[in-house]
Order: sequence, then structure tokens, then C-alpha cells
Amino acid sequence: MTEIGPDKSLLLVDDDEPFLRRLAKAMEKRGFEVETADSVAGGRAIATARPPAYAVIDLRLEDGNGLDVVEVLRERREDARVVVLTGYGAIATAVAAVKIGATDYLSKPADANDITNALLAKGDDLPPPPENPMSADRVRWEHIQRVYELCDRNVSETARRLSMHRRTLQRILAKRSPR
Repeated sequence: MTEIGPDKSLLLVDDDEPFLRRLAKAMEKRGFEVETADSVAGGRAIATARPPAYAVIDLRLEDGNGLDVVEVLRERREDARVVVLTGYGAIATAVAAVKIGATDYLSKPADANDITNALLAKGDDLPPPPENPMSADRVRWEHIQRVYELCDRNVSETARRLSMHRRTLQRILAKRSPR
């Protein structure tokens, strides 16, 4: 593993409290000095007051978009290494994150090793692929859940947007998520 460097400051922004606590503890064990926020407002305040050398920011937060925190951090500290996390991986959001200044973009569930590798990757080196990537079934299920939530949990509208029969969608939604 690459060295963290003299500035070990790390900002974690995620509205999933149990995940945030676990990740903060894991990153502290790896030598980072962690500050956490559970909202865009909290993340922006920390990024403005004490811009960290590293940041891990969730894309979708209850009070807005995590890319707003990335923008503030980039204005305050251009050399910061930023990883954007999301449960809804999409090419468009990955491109937007990288254009704004994110170093890398990872889909949840990402573990502390994947995140550390992404944060410490030097130059144009790509971090190694995740040890436990999502299965194709899991990616499909996540996409369906995302569209379902965006349609305010309306099965008929979701089925129409996914070009899927309504009953088929209902059966998929009734099942547990694949691993």
C-alpha cells in the first residue's frame, strides 16, 4: 500500500450513519485523521473551514448532491484526492464526478480496502479492481430499485420507463436483493 503522506486528513460525507461510523473507524485504523459529516451542508462547512487532503463523498445525500461538496473542496484545495461513492452507479454521474474533480468513483458496497486503494492511487495508475464486485444481477436489481424510487414507488410508471411488464416488475420487487 502507498504511503498516506504528511497530511492525513480525511473527510467522510455520507447520510448512512452505520456505514459512516464503520468506514470512519476502518480509515482511522489505516492511519487517516477522519472528520465526518452526514449532509451536504456539513461537508461543505468542513471543506471550507479545514479542506482535507482526502475525501470520500456519497453522491446522493438527504439534503442534496455530494458533488456540491466536491466543488467546494476543489475550490479550497486543488490537490485533494476525492472518491465519490454511490449506491446508484451510472456512467453519466461518474463522468460528472470526474469532470468536477473527483479522483475516482466507486459503487456501493465498497469496502475500506477499495476506498483506500482509490484514495492512494498515484498519477494515472488505476487502483486494482474490487475484490468483491457487484454481480450483474445485483447491478440490474439496483437499477430497478433506483428507477422505482425515482418514480415515487409507482409500479406502473416504473414498468413503463423500464419497458417491462408490470407483473414482471412486481415479482422482481417482491424478491430479496441478489448478492
